[in-house]
Parts: sequence; structure tokens; C-alpha cells
Amino acid sequence: MNTFFDPASSSHLFLGLPGLSELWPILLIVLLLFGGRKLPELARSMGSSITQFRKGLKDAEVEMEESTKIEADAKDEKSSKE
Repeated sequence: MNTFFDPASSSHLFLGLPGLSELWPILLIVLLLFGGRKLPELARSMGSSITQFRKGLKDAEVEMEESTKIEADAKDEKSSKE
């Protein structure tokens, strides 16, 4: 029996999201580094960055679909000429 994936095993490796006990020291350090006034600005810029990243991924996906469609159409035209 593989005990690595057994949730009852004490040697179970858990790779999940950090809990509150792991996050509070990080949040405290961020507060000390940036101060209370800059935190809203930092959060806005992070949100904007995430939005731009998702938009870039969506644009790249659309571009890939279009190029695949163009290649498929060119292949169909070539095979119909033969």
C-alpha cells in the first residue's frame, strides 16, 4: 500500500494554500515595508496586473485559434485544387 497518498498517514505531504497562521507574518512584513497608505495602491496595481495578464492570455488564445483556422483553410484550398 502506498502511504504517500494515504490521508491517514502521518508522513502525508500536503501542498495546499497557506493558512492564516502562515499568512499573518507575511502580511505584517508587507505592512511594515509599504505602510498603511500604500497598501490600497499596491492592491489596485496587483489587481490591474492580473487583469492585464488574463487579457493577454485570452488574446493569445484567440490569435492561436485564428492562425489554426487560417492554416486549416489553406490546407483545404490546396487539397481541393489537386
